[in-house]
Amino acid sequence: MVTCLPGPVRYSQKGMGTTPDKNAGTQDLAERYVYLPLIAGWLVPGAGHFLLRKWGRGTLLAVSILSMFVLGLAMQGELYRGAQDVLDMLGMVGDLGNGLLYLVGRALGLGANQVQVTTADYGTRFIVVAGLLNVVAAVDAHNLRTGRKS
Repeated sequence: MVTCLPGPVRYSQKGMGTTPDKNAGTQDLAERYVYLPLIAGWLVPGAGHFLLRKWGRGTLLAVSILSMFVLGLAMQGELYRGAQDVLDMLGMVGDLGNGLLYLVGRALGLGANQVQVTTADYGTRFIVVAGLLNVVAAVDAHNLRTGRKS
């Protein structure tokens, strides 16, 4: 005995990057670059949300991440340069999450001092947490773009 479903199975397109009735030639620029808010948000804090016209959220994230990064440097925190053990690798991953802030900081020689004060360890953690927050914010911008979050 075979039982049938009451009607055809329908799939929701909500949260998907494209719909099946559109081809790549007719999509506008914003629909083709699904990962643009993710990449922009990683490179520049808050930029992914600014691209999506989420001005309040983007400003809050940009100010938070920039202030944590600057405060970390002001406390003589260290920017990780190499990874000798597992904890250094995790710290470097957190620092790389800062995107262009990390690259500019390294190019200017910021955070390269030997740790000489007690607050420097806190400063290093501020920088790492700013990078991790930036990664979370970039993924949030991507989720907003794809419709997984509103």
